[in-house]
Amino acid sequence: MANRLANISIVAAATFVSRILGLLRDVIIFASLGATALSSAFLIAFAIPNLFRRLLGEGALTSAFVPIYSEELEKRSREEAHQFLNKVLTRLAVLLLVLVPIGSFLALQVMRYPGLAERWYLSAELTILLLPYLLFVCVAAILGAALNILRRFTVAALSQVWLNLSMIIAIGFFGYFLAGNSHERILYLCTGVLFGGFIQIVIPTFALRREGVRLRFDLRGSDRLKEMMSLFLPGVLGAAIIQINFLVSRLIAFWLSDEAVAILYLANRLIELPLGMFVIAVTTVCFPDLVRNAVKGDFMRFSETFHQSIRLILAITFPAALGLFLLRDPILQLFFQWGAFERSDVLKTAPVLAAYCGGLPFFAFAALSTRGFHAIKDMRTPVILAFVNFILNLILSLILVRPLGMIGLALANVFAMVFHALAMHNLLSRKVSLLGNSFSFLAVMKIVVATLGMGILVAIAWMWISSQFVSLKFASLVAVFFIIPASVLAYFFLLRLVRLEEASEIGLMMRRLLRY
Repeated sequence: MANRLANISIVAAATFVSRILGLLRDVIIFASLGATALSSAFLIAFAIPNLFRRLLGEGALTSAFVPIYSEELEKRSREEAHQFLNKVLTRLAVLLLVLVPIGSFLALQVMRYPGLAERWYLSAELTILLLPYLLFVCVAAILGAALNILRRFTVAALSQVWLNLSMIIAIGFFGYFLAGNSHERILYLCTGVLFGGFIQIVIPTFALRREGVRLRFDLRGSDRLKEMMSLFLPGVLGAAIIQINFLVSRLIAFWLSDEAVAILYLANRLIELPLGMFVIAVTTVCFPDLVRNAVKGDFMRFSETFHQSIRLILAITFPAALGLFLLRDPILQLFFQWGAFERSDVLKTAPVLAAYCGGLPFFAFAALSTRGFHAIKDMRTPVILAFVNFILNLILSLILVRPLGMIGLALANVFAMVFHALAMHNLLSRKVSLLGNSFSFLAVMKIVVATLGMGILVAIAWMWISSQFVSLKFASLVAVFFIIPASVLAYFFLLRLVRLEEASEIGLMMRRLLRY
Protein backbone atom coordinates (compact mmCIF):
# COMPACT_ATOMS: atom_id res chain seq x y z
CA MET A 1 0.00 0.00 0.00
CA ALA A 2 2.88 2.39 0.77
CA ASN A 3 4.31 2.11 -2.76
CA ARG A 4 0.85 2.53 -4.23
CA LEU A 5 0.27 5.69 -2.17
CA ALA A 6 3.66 7.04 -3.24
CA ASN A 7 2.78 6.48 -6.91
CA ILE A 8 -0.67 7.98 -6.42
CA SER A 9 0.97 11.03 -4.85
CA ILE A 10 3.39 11.38 -7.77
CA VAL A 11 0.59 11.14 -10.33
CA ALA A 12 -1.64 13.45 -8.29
CA ALA A 13 1.16 16.04 -8.00
CA ALA A 14 1.86 15.97 -11.73
CA THR A 15 -1.84 16.04 -12.51
CA PHE A 16 -2.31 18.88 -10.01
CA VAL A 17 0.19 20.98 -11.97
CA SER A 18 -1.60 20.06 -15.19
CA ARG A 19 -5.03 20.95 -13.78
CA ILE A 20 -3.83 24.27 -12.38
CA LEU A 21 -2.33 25.11 -15.77
CA GLY A 22 -5.57 23.94 -17.37
CA LEU A 23 -7.48 26.27 -15.07
CA LEU A 24 -5.15 29.14 -16.02
CA ARG A 25 -5.60 28.22 -19.70
CA ASP A 26 -9.38 28.37 -19.37
CA VAL A 27 -9.22 31.66 -17.45
CA ILE A 28 -7.20 33.21 -20.30
CA ILE A 29 -9.47 31.73 -22.99
CA PHE A 30 -12.67 33.00 -21.37
CA ALA A 31 -11.11 36.38 -20.50
CA SER A 32 -10.07 36.74 -24.16
CA LEU A 33 -13.23 35.41 -25.78
CA GLY A 34 -15.98 35.39 -23.13
CA ALA A 35 -18.93 32.98 -23.23
CA THR A 36 -19.58 33.62 -26.93
CA ALA A 37 -20.28 31.80 -30.18
CA LEU A 38 -16.55 31.82 -30.94
CA SER A 39 -15.52 30.18 -27.65
CA SER A 40 -18.35 27.64 -27.98
CA ALA A 41 -17.26 26.87 -31.56
CA PHE A 42 -13.68 26.27 -30.40
CA LEU A 43 -14.84 23.99 -27.59
CA ILE A 44 -16.93 21.88 -29.98
CA ALA A 45 -14.01 21.61 -32.42
CA PHE A 46 -11.56 20.76 -29.62
CA ALA A 47 -13.99 18.15 -28.26
CA ILE A 48 -13.77 16.05 -31.44
CA PRO A 49 -10.08 15.00 -31.19
CA ASN A 50 -10.53 14.62 -27.44
CA LEU A 51 -13.51 12.36 -28.12
CA PHE A 52 -11.22 10.07 -30.14
CA ARG A 53 -8.55 10.37 -27.43
CA ARG A 54 -10.99 8.86 -24.95
CA LEU A 55 -12.16 6.37 -27.56
CA LEU A 56 -8.88 5.19 -29.11
CA GLY A 57 -6.31 6.45 -26.65
CA GLU A 58 -7.21 6.50 -22.98
CA GLY A 59 -10.41 4.47 -23.36
CA ALA A 60 -11.06 1.05 -24.84
CA LEU A 61 -7.72 0.64 -26.60
CA THR A 62 -5.70 1.41 -23.47
CA SER A 63 -7.88 -0.89 -21.37
CA ALA A 64 -7.38 -3.70 -23.89
CA PHE A 65 -3.67 -2.96 -24.30
CA VAL A 66 -2.68 -2.75 -20.62
CA PRO A 67 -3.60 -6.33 -19.51
CA ILE A 68 -1.82 -7.96 -22.46
CA TYR A 69 1.24 -5.71 -22.27
CA SER A 70 1.41 -6.53 -18.54
CA GLU A 71 1.18 -10.26 -19.26
CA GLU A 72 3.95 -10.00 -21.84
CA LEU A 73 6.21 -8.34 -19.27
CA GLU A 74 5.23 -10.78 -16.48
CA LYS A 75 5.25 -14.06 -18.38
CA ARG A 76 7.48 -13.56 -21.42
CA SER A 77 10.13 -10.89 -21.96
CA ARG A 78 10.54 -7.16 -22.28
CA GLU A 79 11.57 -7.58 -25.92
CA GLU A 80 8.33 -9.36 -26.81
CA ALA A 81 6.34 -6.78 -24.87
CA HIS A 82 8.03 -3.94 -26.78
CA GLN A 83 7.32 -5.68 -30.10
CA PHE A 84 3.66 -5.87 -29.12
CA LEU A 85 3.69 -2.13 -28.31
CA ASN A 86 5.10 -1.35 -31.78
CA LYS A 87 2.41 -3.45 -33.48
CA VAL A 88 -0.33 -1.59 -31.61
CA LEU A 89 1.13 1.86 -32.29
CA THR A 90 1.59 1.10 -36.00
CA ARG A 91 -2.03 0.08 -36.47
CA LEU A 92 -3.27 3.03 -34.45
CA ALA A 93 -1.21 5.51 -36.51
CA VAL A 94 -2.48 4.06 -39.80
CA LEU A 95 -6.09 4.27 -38.63
CA LEU A 96 -5.69 7.87 -37.50
CA LEU A 97 -4.02 8.92 -40.76
CA VAL A 98 -7.19 7.73 -42.50
CA LEU A 99 -9.61 9.34 -40.02
CA VAL A 100 -8.10 12.85 -40.18
CA PRO A 101 -8.84 13.50 -43.90
CA ILE A 102 -12.29 11.87 -43.58
CA GLY A 103 -13.13 14.18 -40.67
CA SER A 104 -11.86 17.21 -42.60
CA PHE A 105 -14.05 16.29 -45.58
CA LEU A 106 -17.15 16.02 -43.36
CA ALA A 107 -16.40 19.38 -41.73
CA LEU A 108 -16.14 20.94 -45.21
CA GLN A 109 -19.64 19.68 -45.98
CA VAL A 110 -20.96 21.49 -42.90
CA MET A 111 -19.29 24.71 -44.09
CA ARG A 112 -21.09 24.36 -47.44
CA TYR A 113 -24.51 23.73 -45.89
CA PRO A 114 -26.66 26.88 -46.12
CA GLY A 115 -28.84 28.46 -43.47
CA LEU A 116 -27.00 27.49 -40.27
CA ALA A 117 -26.17 29.83 -37.40
CA GLU A 118 -22.70 31.39 -37.68
CA ARG A 119 -21.36 29.32 -34.78
CA TRP A 120 -21.77 26.11 -36.82
CA TYR A 121 -19.55 27.42 -39.64
CA LEU A 122 -16.97 28.64 -37.14
CA SER A 123 -16.91 25.25 -35.47
CA ALA A 124 -16.46 23.40 -38.79
CA GLU A 125 -13.54 25.69 -39.74
CA LEU A 126 -11.81 25.13 -36.40
CA THR A 127 -12.45 21.37 -36.56
CA ILE A 128 -10.43 21.16 -39.78
CA LEU A 129 -7.55 23.01 -38.11
CA LEU A 130 -7.59 20.85 -34.97
CA LEU A 131 -8.12 17.36 -36.42
CA PRO A 132 -4.35 16.63 -36.77
CA TYR A 133 -4.18 16.86 -32.97
CA LEU A 134 -6.21 13.63 -32.98
CA LEU A 135 -3.12 11.75 -34.23
CA PHE A 136 -0.82 13.25 -31.59
CA VAL A 137 -3.09 12.78 -28.57
CA CYS A 138 -4.16 9.19 -29.30
CA VAL A 139 -0.60 7.97 -29.86
CA ALA A 140 0.52 9.86 -26.74
CA ALA A 141 -2.14 8.04 -24.67
CA ILE A 142 -0.76 4.60 -25.63
CA LEU A 143 2.81 5.73 -24.96
CA GLY A 144 1.65 6.95 -21.55
CA ALA A 145 -0.10 3.64 -20.81
CA ALA A 146 3.13 1.76 -21.59
CA LEU A 147 5.09 4.07 -19.29
CA ASN A 148 2.57 3.50 -16.48
CA ILE A 149 2.99 -0.27 -16.78
CA LEU A 150 6.75 0.27 -16.60
CA ARG A 151 6.04 2.35 -13.44
CA ARG A 152 7.18 5.62 -15.04
CA PHE A 153 4.08 7.44 -13.83
CA THR A 154 5.43 11.00 -13.78
CA VAL A 155 6.18 11.31 -17.52
CA ALA A 156 2.71 10.14 -18.51
CA ALA A 157 1.01 12.32 -15.90
CA LEU A 158 2.84 15.42 -17.19
CA SER A 159 1.53 14.91 -20.72
CA GLN A 160 -1.28 17.46 -20.32
CA VAL A 161 1.15 19.97 -18.80
CA TRP A 162 2.90 20.43 -22.15
CA LEU A 163 -0.40 20.92 -23.96
CA ASN A 164 -1.65 23.46 -21.41
CA LEU A 165 1.62 25.41 -21.46
CA SER A 166 1.57 25.55 -25.24
CA MET A 167 -2.03 26.80 -25.31
CA ILE A 168 -1.37 29.38 -22.58
CA ILE A 169 1.62 30.80 -24.45
CA ALA A 170 -0.27 30.74 -27.75
CA ILE A 171 -3.32 32.74 -26.64
CA GLY A 172 -1.90 34.51 -23.59
CA PHE A 173 1.23 35.86 -25.29
CA PHE A 174 0.98 35.63 -29.08
CA GLY A 175 -2.81 36.07 -29.10
CA TYR A 176 -2.65 39.07 -26.78
CA PHE A 177 0.28 40.92 -28.42
CA LEU A 178 -0.03 39.92 -32.08
CA ALA A 179 -3.70 39.17 -32.78
CA GLY A 180 -5.86 42.02 -34.04
CA ASN A 181 -9.23 40.43 -33.19
CA SER A 182 -10.88 37.42 -31.55
CA HIS A 183 -10.77 35.29 -34.69
CA GLU A 184 -7.00 35.72 -34.96
CA ARG A 185 -6.63 34.83 -31.26
CA ILE A 186 -8.49 31.56 -31.92
CA LEU A 187 -6.07 30.73 -34.76
CA TYR A 188 -3.10 31.24 -32.41
CA LEU A 189 -4.87 29.02 -29.87
CA CYS A 190 -5.31 26.24 -32.45
CA THR A 191 -1.61 26.47 -33.30
CA GLY A 192 -0.84 26.06 -29.60
CA VAL A 193 -2.98 22.91 -29.48
CA LEU A 194 -1.09 21.34 -32.40
CA PHE A 195 2.35 22.22 -31.03
CA GLY A 196 1.40 20.93 -27.58
CA GLY A 197 0.19 17.66 -29.13
CA PHE A 198 3.54 17.22 -30.87
CA ILE A 199 5.39 17.67 -27.56
CA GLN A 200 3.05 15.11 -25.96
CA ILE A 201 4.53 12.48 -28.31
CA VAL A 202 8.18 13.55 -28.24
CA ILE A 203 8.77 13.47 -24.46
CA PRO A 204 7.23 9.99 -23.80
CA THR A 205 9.15 8.63 -26.79
CA PHE A 206 12.47 9.64 -25.20
CA ALA A 207 11.31 8.26 -21.83
CA LEU A 208 10.53 4.90 -23.43
CA ARG A 209 13.93 4.87 -25.13
CA ARG A 210 15.51 5.07 -21.67
CA GLU A 211 13.51 1.95 -20.79
CA GLY A 212 14.98 0.13 -23.80
CA VAL A 213 11.94 0.61 -26.09
CA ARG A 214 12.68 1.40 -29.74
CA LEU A 215 9.59 2.52 -31.62
CA ARG A 216 9.37 0.93 -35.07
CA PHE A 217 6.80 0.54 -37.84
CA ASP A 218 5.53 -3.05 -37.56
CA LEU A 219 2.52 -4.38 -39.49
CA ARG A 220 3.18 -8.04 -38.68
CA GLY A 221 0.36 -9.87 -36.96
CA SER A 222 0.49 -11.96 -33.76
CA ASP A 223 -1.77 -14.03 -31.52
CA ARG A 224 -1.44 -11.46 -28.74
CA LEU A 225 -2.59 -8.75 -31.13
CA LYS A 226 -5.66 -10.82 -32.01
CA GLU A 227 -6.37 -11.30 -28.31
CA MET A 228 -6.14 -7.56 -27.75
CA MET A 229 -8.51 -6.93 -30.65
CA SER A 230 -11.02 -9.37 -29.14
CA LEU A 231 -10.96 -7.19 -26.01
CA PHE A 232 -10.82 -3.89 -27.89
CA LEU A 233 -13.75 -4.32 -30.30
CA PRO A 234 -16.45 -4.78 -27.63
CA GLY A 235 -14.78 -2.13 -25.49
CA VAL A 236 -14.63 0.41 -28.31
CA LEU A 237 -18.36 -0.01 -28.85
CA GLY A 238 -18.97 0.91 -25.21
CA ALA A 239 -16.50 3.78 -25.38
CA ALA A 240 -18.10 5.00 -28.61
CA ILE A 241 -21.51 5.07 -26.94
CA ILE A 242 -20.12 7.06 -24.01
CA GLN A 243 -18.37 9.56 -26.28
CA ILE A 244 -21.39 9.90 -28.60
CA ASN A 245 -23.38 10.55 -25.44
CA PHE A 246 -20.94 13.31 -24.50
CA LEU A 247 -20.98 14.79 -28.02
CA VAL A 248 -24.79 14.69 -28.26
CA SER A 249 -25.01 16.65 -24.99
CA ARG A 250 -22.59 19.23 -26.39
CA LEU A 251 -24.53 19.49 -29.67
CA ILE A 252 -27.85 19.95 -27.85
CA ALA A 253 -26.19 22.75 -25.88
CA PHE A 254 -24.73 24.17 -29.13
CA TRP A 255 -28.24 24.22 -30.59
CA LEU A 256 -29.58 25.93 -27.46
CA SER A 257 -27.59 29.21 -27.60
CA ASP A 258 -24.24 30.81 -28.42
CA GLU A 259 -22.94 30.61 -24.84
CA ALA A 260 -24.41 27.27 -23.68
CA VAL A 261 -21.45 25.07 -24.66
CA ALA A 262 -18.96 27.48 -23.07
CA ILE A 263 -20.89 27.61 -19.78
CA LEU A 264 -21.44 23.84 -19.60
CA TYR A 265 -17.76 23.31 -20.41
CA LEU A 266 -16.64 25.68 -17.67
CA ALA A 267 -18.86 24.07 -15.02
CA ASN A 268 -17.68 20.64 -16.09
CA ARG A 269 -14.03 21.71 -15.96
CA LEU A 270 -14.36 22.75 -12.33
CA ILE A 271 -15.83 19.32 -11.57
CA GLU A 272 -12.90 17.72 -13.38
CA LEU A 273 -10.38 19.53 -11.14
CA PRO A 274 -10.79 17.17 -8.13
CA LEU A 275 -11.40 14.26 -10.51
CA GLY A 276 -8.14 14.92 -12.28
CA MET A 277 -6.06 15.74 -9.22
CA PHE A 278 -6.90 12.67 -7.16
CA VAL A 279 -9.48 10.31 -8.66
CA ILE A 280 -7.69 9.78 -11.96
CA ALA A 281 -4.44 9.41 -10.00
CA VAL A 282 -6.01 6.66 -7.87
CA THR A 283 -7.49 4.78 -10.84
CA THR A 284 -4.31 5.19 -12.92
CA VAL A 285 -2.09 3.69 -10.23
CA CYS A 286 -4.54 1.02 -9.03
CA PHE A 287 -5.50 -0.28 -12.49
CA PRO A 288 -2.18 -2.09 -13.13
CA ASP A 289 -2.49 -3.66 -9.65
CA LEU A 290 -6.03 -4.80 -10.41
CA VAL A 291 -4.82 -6.30 -13.68
CA ARG A 292 -1.91 -8.15 -12.03
CA ASN A 293 -4.17 -9.59 -9.32
CA ALA A 294 -6.72 -10.67 -11.92
CA VAL A 295 -4.00 -12.30 -14.05
CA LYS A 296 -2.78 -14.23 -10.99
CA GLY A 297 -6.33 -15.18 -9.99
CA ASP A 298 -5.86 -13.52 -6.60
CA PHE A 299 -9.33 -12.00 -6.22
CA MET A 300 -8.91 -11.45 -2.49
CA ARG A 301 -6.14 -8.93 -3.25
CA PHE A 302 -8.17 -7.67 -6.22
CA SER A 303 -11.10 -6.88 -3.90
CA GLU A 304 -8.87 -5.29 -1.26
CA THR A 305 -7.25 -3.01 -3.86
CA PHE A 306 -10.62 -2.12 -5.39
CA HIS A 307 -12.27 -1.19 -2.11
CA GLN A 308 -9.27 0.71 -0.80
CA SER A 309 -9.54 2.72 -4.01
CA ILE A 310 -13.29 3.25 -3.51
CA ARG A 311 -12.84 4.53 0.01
CA LEU A 312 -10.03 6.85 -1.07
CA ILE A 313 -12.17 8.15 -3.94
CA LEU A 314 -15.26 8.74 -1.80
CA ALA A 315 -13.21 10.37 0.95
CA ILE A 316 -11.96 12.86 -1.66
CA THR A 317 -15.05 13.42 -3.83
CA PHE A 318 -17.68 13.86 -1.10
CA PRO A 319 -16.04 16.95 0.48
CA ALA A 320 -14.92 18.23 -2.94
CA ALA A 321 -18.50 18.11 -4.24
CA LEU A 322 -19.96 19.85 -1.18
CA GLY A 323 -17.18 22.44 -1.09
CA LEU A 324 -17.65 23.30 -4.77
CA PHE A 325 -21.40 23.58 -4.25
CA LEU A 326 -21.08 25.96 -1.30
CA LEU A 327 -18.27 28.08 -2.76
CA ARG A 328 -19.29 27.98 -6.44
CA ASP A 329 -19.96 31.72 -6.64
CA PRO A 330 -16.67 32.96 -5.10
CA ILE A 331 -14.66 30.41 -7.13
CA LEU A 332 -16.24 31.54 -10.41
CA GLN A 333 -16.04 35.19 -9.33
CA LEU A 334 -12.34 35.05 -8.47
CA PHE A 335 -10.99 32.91 -11.30
CA PHE A 336 -13.20 33.66 -14.29
CA GLN A 337 -14.80 37.11 -13.99
CA TRP A 338 -12.11 38.85 -15.99
CA GLY A 339 -12.06 40.60 -19.36
CA ALA A 340 -14.85 39.42 -21.67
CA PHE A 341 -16.29 37.02 -19.05
CA GLU A 342 -18.73 39.17 -17.08
CA ARG A 343 -20.78 38.93 -13.86
CA SER A 344 -23.82 37.85 -15.89
CA ASP A 345 -21.81 34.88 -17.17
CA VAL A 346 -20.90 33.92 -13.60
CA LEU A 347 -24.57 33.99 -12.62
CA LYS A 348 -25.43 31.71 -15.56
CA THR A 349 -22.61 29.26 -14.75
CA ALA A 350 -23.16 28.95 -10.97
CA PRO A 351 -26.43 26.93 -11.06
CA VAL A 352 -25.02 24.61 -13.75
CA LEU A 353 -21.98 23.97 -11.56
CA ALA A 354 -24.29 23.32 -8.59
CA ALA A 355 -26.12 20.67 -10.61
CA TYR A 356 -22.89 18.95 -11.64
CA CYS A 357 -21.63 18.83 -8.03
CA GLY A 358 -24.17 16.15 -7.12
CA GLY A 359 -22.71 13.80 -9.69
CA LEU A 360 -19.02 14.13 -8.75
CA PRO A 361 -18.76 10.99 -6.53
CA PHE A 362 -20.72 8.96 -9.08
CA PHE A 363 -18.48 10.02 -11.99
CA ALA A 364 -15.51 8.75 -9.97
CA PHE A 365 -17.29 5.57 -8.85
CA ALA A 366 -18.22 4.69 -12.45
CA ALA A 367 -14.66 5.29 -13.68
CA LEU A 368 -13.21 2.88 -11.11
CA SER A 369 -15.89 0.23 -11.76
CA THR A 370 -15.17 0.40 -15.50
CA ARG A 371 -11.49 -0.24 -14.75
CA GLY A 372 -12.55 -3.20 -12.62
CA PHE A 373 -14.42 -4.78 -15.54
CA HIS A 374 -11.51 -4.16 -17.90
CA ALA A 375 -9.06 -5.72 -15.43
CA ILE A 376 -11.01 -9.01 -15.54
CA LYS A 377 -11.25 -8.69 -19.36
CA ASP A 378 -15.01 -8.21 -19.34
CA MET A 379 -15.63 -5.62 -22.07
CA ARG A 380 -19.22 -6.66 -22.80
CA THR A 381 -20.91 -5.51 -19.58
CA PRO A 382 -19.60 -1.90 -19.74
CA VAL A 383 -20.82 -1.75 -23.37
CA ILE A 384 -24.37 -2.71 -22.40
CA LEU A 385 -24.43 -0.29 -19.47
CA ALA A 386 -22.93 2.49 -21.59
CA PHE A 387 -25.72 2.06 -24.13
CA VAL A 388 -28.35 2.20 -21.36
CA ASN A 389 -26.67 5.34 -19.98
CA PHE A 390 -26.70 6.93 -23.44
CA ILE A 391 -30.41 6.31 -23.95
CA LEU A 392 -31.27 7.49 -20.43
CA ASN A 393 -29.17 10.65 -20.76
CA LEU A 394 -30.62 11.46 -24.18
CA ILE A 395 -34.22 11.04 -22.99
CA LEU A 396 -33.62 13.09 -19.83
CA SER A 397 -31.79 15.80 -21.82
CA LEU A 398 -34.67 16.20 -24.28
CA ILE A 399 -37.19 16.28 -21.43
CA LEU A 400 -35.29 18.72 -19.18
CA VAL A 401 -33.65 21.07 -21.71
CA ARG A 402 -36.84 22.99 -22.58
CA PRO A 403 -38.00 23.87 -19.04
CA LEU A 404 -34.54 24.14 -17.45
CA GLY A 405 -32.13 24.93 -20.32
CA MET A 406 -28.46 24.38 -19.48
CA ILE A 407 -29.28 23.27 -15.93
CA GLY A 408 -31.52 20.57 -17.39
CA LEU A 409 -28.67 19.21 -19.51
CA ALA A 410 -26.41 19.08 -16.45
CA LEU A 411 -29.07 17.34 -14.33
CA ALA A 412 -29.76 14.82 -17.09
CA ASN A 413 -26.09 13.92 -17.16
CA VAL A 414 -25.96 13.57 -13.37
CA PHE A 415 -29.12 11.43 -13.08
CA ALA A 416 -27.90 9.11 -15.84
CA MET A 417 -24.49 8.80 -14.18
CA VAL A 418 -25.98 7.94 -10.78
CA PHE A 419 -27.85 5.05 -12.35
CA HIS A 420 -24.76 4.05 -14.37
CA ALA A 421 -22.41 4.01 -11.36
CA LEU A 422 -24.74 1.96 -9.14
CA ALA A 423 -25.50 -0.52 -11.90
CA MET A 424 -21.78 -0.90 -12.72
CA HIS A 425 -20.84 -1.71 -9.14
CA ASN A 426 -23.76 -4.09 -8.67
CA LEU A 427 -22.85 -6.14 -11.74
CA LEU A 428 -19.12 -6.09 -10.96
CA SER A 429 -19.91 -7.46 -7.48
CA ARG A 430 -21.72 -10.34 -9.15
CA LYS A 431 -18.69 -11.05 -11.35
CA VAL A 432 -16.25 -10.85 -8.41
CA SER A 433 -18.25 -12.07 -5.42
CA LEU A 434 -15.61 -10.99 -2.90
CA LEU A 435 -16.28 -7.34 -3.78
CA GLY A 436 -19.65 -7.50 -2.09
CA ASN A 437 -18.12 -8.88 1.10
CA SER A 438 -15.43 -6.26 1.56
CA PHE A 439 -17.46 -3.07 1.14
CA SER A 440 -17.78 -1.05 4.35
CA PHE A 441 -21.04 0.87 4.77
CA LEU A 442 -19.71 2.16 8.11
CA ALA A 443 -16.71 3.75 6.36
CA VAL A 444 -19.05 5.60 3.98
CA MET A 445 -21.14 6.88 6.88
CA LYS A 446 -17.99 8.18 8.58
CA ILE A 447 -17.05 10.04 5.39
CA VAL A 448 -20.57 11.51 5.15
CA VAL A 449 -20.47 12.72 8.78
CA ALA A 450 -17.05 14.35 8.32
CA THR A 451 -18.19 15.93 5.03
CA LEU A 452 -21.35 17.40 6.60
CA GLY A 453 -19.33 18.77 9.53
CA MET A 454 -16.92 20.43 7.09
CA GLY A 455 -19.84 21.78 5.03
CA ILE A 456 -21.40 23.51 8.04
CA LEU A 457 -18.09 25.23 8.81
CA VAL A 458 -17.65 26.31 5.17
CA ALA A 459 -21.19 27.73 4.96
CA ILE A 460 -20.79 29.73 8.17
CA ALA A 461 -17.36 31.03 7.13
CA TRP A 462 -18.58 32.18 3.68
CA MET A 463 -21.66 33.90 5.14
CA TRP A 464 -19.43 35.82 7.55
CA ILE A 465 -16.76 36.74 4.98
CA SER A 466 -19.29 37.86 2.33
CA SER A 467 -20.92 40.15 4.91
CA GLN A 468 -17.62 41.79 5.88
CA PHE A 469 -16.41 43.06 2.49
CA VAL A 470 -18.10 45.36 -0.01
CA SER A 471 -15.95 44.06 -2.88
CA LEU A 472 -17.17 40.67 -4.12
CA LYS A 473 -13.80 40.03 -5.75
CA PHE A 474 -11.90 40.57 -2.49
CA ALA A 475 -14.42 38.47 -0.52
CA SER A 476 -13.96 35.72 -3.10
CA LEU A 477 -10.17 35.95 -2.76
CA VAL A 478 -10.41 35.53 1.02
CA ALA A 479 -12.89 32.67 0.64
CA VAL A 480 -10.74 30.70 -1.79
CA PHE A 481 -7.40 31.18 -0.06
CA PHE A 482 -8.66 31.01 3.53
CA ILE A 483 -11.81 28.89 3.65
CA ILE A 484 -10.61 26.13 1.30
CA PRO A 485 -7.31 25.37 3.13
CA ALA A 486 -9.03 25.69 6.52
CA SER A 487 -11.85 23.35 5.42
CA VAL A 488 -9.31 20.75 4.24
CA LEU A 489 -7.64 20.77 7.66
CA ALA A 490 -11.03 20.63 9.41
CA TYR A 491 -12.11 17.71 7.23
CA PHE A 492 -9.00 15.67 8.02
CA PHE A 493 -9.46 16.42 11.71
CA LEU A 494 -13.06 15.16 11.48
CA LEU A 495 -11.92 12.02 9.63
CA ARG A 496 -9.54 11.33 12.51
CA LEU A 497 -12.30 12.06 14.99
CA VAL A 498 -14.66 9.50 13.42
CA ARG A 499 -11.71 7.08 13.11
CA LEU A 500 -11.89 6.40 9.39
CA GLU A 501 -9.32 3.72 8.59
CA GLU A 502 -8.18 5.48 5.42
CA ALA A 503 -7.64 8.84 7.18
CA SER A 504 -3.95 8.15 7.83
CA GLU A 505 -3.49 6.92 4.25
CA ILE A 506 -5.10 10.07 2.84
CA GLY A 507 -2.95 12.20 5.13
CA LEU A 508 0.17 10.35 3.99
CA MET A 509 -0.84 10.82 0.36
CA MET A 510 -1.38 14.55 0.92
CA ARG A 511 1.99 14.97 2.67
CA ARG A 512 3.73 13.20 -0.20
CA LEU A 513 1.78 15.30 -2.66
CA LEU A 514 3.00 18.50 -1.01
CA ARG A 515 6.62 17.30 -1.26
CA TYR A 516 6.54 16.82 -5.05
